[in-house]
Amino acid sequence: MNTDNPKIIVKISIISIIVNIILTVFKLFVGIFSNSGAMVSDAVHSASDVFSTIIVIIGAKMAQKDSDKEHPYGHERMECVAAIILSAILFFTGIMIGYSGFMKIISGDYGSLVIPGVLSLIAAVISIVCKEVMYQITMKIAKRINSSALKADAWHHRSDALSSIGSFIGIFAARKGFPIFDSIASVVICLFILKAAVDIFRDAISKMTDQSCNEETIKKMSEEISAQNGVLRIDQIKTRLFGDKIYVDIEIATDGNLTLFESHEIAQNVHDAIEAKFTNVKHCMVHVNPFE
Repeated sequence: MNTDNPKIIVKISIISIIVNIILTVFKLFVGIFSNSGAMVSDAVHSASDVFSTIIVIIGAKMAQKDSDKEHPYGHERMECVAAIILSAILFFTGIMIGYSGFMKIISGDYGSLVIPGVLSLIAAVISIVCKEVMYQITMKIAKRINSSALKADAWHHRSDALSSIGSFIGIFAARKGFPIFDSIASVVICLFILKAAVDIFRDAISKMTDQSCNEETIKKMSEEISAQNGVLRIDQIKTRLFGDKIYVDIEIATDGNLTLFESHEIAQNVHDAIEAKFTNVKHCMVHVNPFE
């Protein structure tokens, strides 16, 4: 991991925490004051963002640790662990929000439901704008430094923006004479949150189970290998994701009449070219076969 990456993650995470705390307090106040269950649910979602972002910071710090005797390949997968914890927080937050809204729907006592105040509509719009801006900023940085935990946190922002859209629709419909829509909005918010949780979990698990790189990356690696002098054929190329890093195993064929020193030089050139062009490659192993 680039030594600057954890600093970047911590910086954007602190900004995220500050924004989420402000939004949580604001939405909770408005939800209670305006009698909107959807807005209170939205506030709970924002509160979960605060805890999840703290986990992102912890994961980034742990992933930065150097290799040791017990972990000779480093600690990059700790970012994946952080992403899995984030997905669990998202999942249970969604279940809690959905359960509350669902119980109000099946109660059948719609006449007792209170129509939300107009302030809750304004709060929903403010939340949508703030969270979408945070999503765009966080995702841009996450892609730049290739951080799965930060990407997970970005999707947490997006799911919060989507939940606020659900809040807005539900509150708007409730104010038009359909108070049950405020509870329906809570259930819709739940579904958005659950989908985000599942997507984050699947991405983290795939990286922890040695998933290979995408076809485009492997193709570019093959082109780089073939461009090296002395490489007559690529016999095999295998990649695996280790957190946000890549491990590459390559077998090339060279002239069988070359000396060991000459073959080694070709293999070293391949090794250096791959690690130079693909900066997220942490380890590259090159095996040389005689060309037949």
